[in-house]
Amino acid sequence: MFVRRGYMDKARIDLFHADNPSENIAGNQHWGHATSTDLYHWENQAIAIFPGAEGEGIFSGSSVIDVNNTSGFFPNQTNGVVAMYTLNTAEEETQEIPMLSNISVENPLDPSNFASNDMYVLTVSINPGAPLGGSITQAFPGTFNGTHFAPVDQVARITDFGKDNYAGQFFYGIPPTSPQISIAWASNWQYTQVVPTGDSENFRSAMSLPRYNVLANTTRGDYTFVSLPYDLSPLYTMTSPLANSTSLANASLLYDYSRTVPSGALTFNMTVTSIPAENVTGTTNFTFMSSVTGESIRGGFYLGGDTPFFINRGYIRGFDNPFFTDKFSTNNLVSVDTQTFRLQVVIDRSIMEVFLDNGLRSATTTFFAEGELDTLIVSSAELSPGIAVSVDVYGLNRYVVSYIVGRVPK
Repeated sequence: MFVRRGYMDKARIDLFHADNPSENIAGNQHWGHATSTDLYHWENQAIAIFPGAEGEGIFSGSSVIDVNNTSGFFPNQTNGVVAMYTLNTAEEETQEIPMLSNISVENPLDPSNFASNDMYVLTVSINPGAPLGGSITQAFPGTFNGTHFAPVDQVARITDFGKDNYAGQFFYGIPPTSPQISIAWASNWQYTQVVPTGDSENFRSAMSLPRYNVLANTTRGDYTFVSLPYDLSPLYTMTSPLANSTSLANASLLYDYSRTVPSGALTFNMTVTSIPAENVTGTTNFTFMSSVTGESIRGGFYLGGDTPFFINRGYIRGFDNPFFTDKFSTNNLVSVDTQTFRLQVVIDRSIMEVFLDNGLRSATTTFFAEGELDTLIVSSAELSPGIAVSVDVYGLNRYVVSYIVGRVPK
């Protein structure tokens, strides 16, 4: 499934998503509806939009709160919801604009203009055409006069250097001066229909973490799309780290979480400081592995050369597909001002997201292991003298999804 435009009010967060109530594959598209108060604990509501006839599908779109009744659908009302989506049939695709008369929002906020630093951002999801194959999302900064969007340049800025982050949408109702919040579909159209989760898990796809997003001026350029996880504290198993080290330079930390984290979900933060401005050597690396099967997913950062960061999911054996690219990389310049590199990794049973230098680079990667990953190894080696490395490891509770009366899980 993947998110349609959601909206937030002061008490409840609403999310619409693609839903096939009959099978665990894309098809027979409906709009499902879920609500939350923290973006991590969700309650599934009744299906919001049904196809009108056999063979129709309710495809991508968005929804907004019609505060001023611009549509004319909601006289004497300030909290009506208007949805816009593509209606797909065997013959054509058309744009539909229904009103959701059975859904309303309490205490609606002023409409967001989706601006960041006085600049609008247009996101475009494409399939096919991604650099690594299949589907991907691009971000275009520019200006918007209410009817026409003009990009500042023709650069294609990819929002995620992994392969499993698509169709990210932004929640309505967030003040334009605040970081905008999004959720994406964590898969790729090249293999999403056949990943091995349907029969055993009662679902086929998953959502990414909710993320804060801003447009920033950085060392790399004037317009950098910065993306960071939304506050993870509601998921922490403990407020203090399960494991940590403040002296990990040219050393390693091994943590067995098979008994301490029943969910199998972890996050760790690594900070590398006092990086010399030139003649730098060394690597920092991490591995999540299964003590039973020996499978692993790995990543690491080379401090020298063009400072590349890599992810390798090629040691996972639970899913084999010619389009399931196993290696990803990006270069990540070390700031000459801070001389620091920061890494945050969040992993669940079949998805990992990494965030470099407070979100200047991010990647979403799915994986399907035969054995449960239960061991974390974080290490560094051959570092230049004076470089310091620290790491903190936290356990996470799993996302919670509750089903209301009358709504049966697929």
